[in-house]
Amino acid sequence: MTNSVGLYIHVPFCLSKCPYCDFYSVKPDAETADAWRDAVCDELTTGRRTGSLAGGPFVFDTVYFGGGTPSAVGARRLAEILEAACRVHSIAPGAEITAECNPSSADDRFVREAAKAGINRLSVGLQSAIDDERRRLGRRSGADEAKRVLDAARGAGIDRLSLDVMLGIPRQTRESLARTLAFCRENAGHVSAYLLTLEEGTPFYDRRDRLALPDEDESAALYLAMCGEMTGGGFTHYEISNFALPGQASRHNLKYWNGDEYLGVGPAAHSFLNGKRFGYDRSLSGFLAGKAPDVYDDGGDPAEYVMLRLRLGEGVRTNLYEARFGAKPPEAFFRKAREYARLGLARVTPEAVALTDRGMLLSNGIIAALTETIENA
Repeated sequence: MTNSVGLYIHVPFCLSKCPYCDFYSVKPDAETADAWRDAVCDELTTGRRTGSLAGGPFVFDTVYFGGGTPSAVGARRLAEILEAACRVHSIAPGAEITAECNPSSADDRFVREAAKAGINRLSVGLQSAIDDERRRLGRRSGADEAKRVLDAARGAGIDRLSLDVMLGIPRQTRESLARTLAFCRENAGHVSAYLLTLEEGTPFYDRRDRLALPDEDESAALYLAMCGEMTGGGFTHYEISNFALPGQASRHNLKYWNGDEYLGVGPAAHSFLNGKRFGYDRSLSGFLAGKAPDVYDDGGDPAEYVMLRLRLGEGVRTNLYEARFGAKPPEAFFRKAREYARLGLARVTPEAVALTDRGMLLSNGIIAALTETIENA
């Protein structure tokens, strides 16, 4: 195990709950936010919850504050967590340090204090640049507020900026998506774009028959149109849902898809260390009480590696697979991949197997079939 790992901090707070969201979050108050911060700092400095599962000390070469809404707790608390991470561990020079934020809770003060604390990348929840679409998604602010945050970030010296976009949302059209993507290309070097999924237990799921959603074919057309517009604008489609200008890909998220190690701290946070995957319950009270994470799987085997790498635009590279596992992928893997290549869903060479944009639309089934060839080898 290398001591250079990623650090993920789950911030379990949102000022309001979006009707489509199934991520774990609760409404914050100052006392609860302070208790959460103290518990995160305690875990980073003592390791009392993870114990021998984590080990360390570590050098964190990426740090990611996700949620929830990290900007809802203010930059000061995030800065105090970064300080705690350096008491036992260390943060590598040049580390990528990301904070997610919503325009409604990321004012100029937050941006300035975040930059001062060392945060050098912001991921801003835009979802749509069309204000009517944002309102249907339950978002509290508009595109003008998002641009204000992005401009303030650049003014504070944060020049790695990402925008989140949603596809297949109520009443979205090809034209409205094009306007959103134009806003993204003009204002950020990275875009994460996700097809709306209706999760049980959310208001959108309960109202699914009344939402005026695009059908499956329309959603597929939106996805392929987005791929064309983003790559035509100089962005690389480097992962199923992610596009980046040169040098702007998320180094932290690449750890997940490369099968690299990371430590997760906070309720609902997950880790991959020492060949084990483990995670905390979706319970703030349990985390505050010191409950240990549950070990739920071994990780890092060839099948899992292939499953994760096939999400990437460059796919499974033969040399990287061989360097990690001591042998090339089995011939059955390439044989199955060539079947998909004949359908225009994959690209296959002796050096790599990767999905096309159309293949990424059908990724679940294709990845399952290709992974099965590794499991049965």
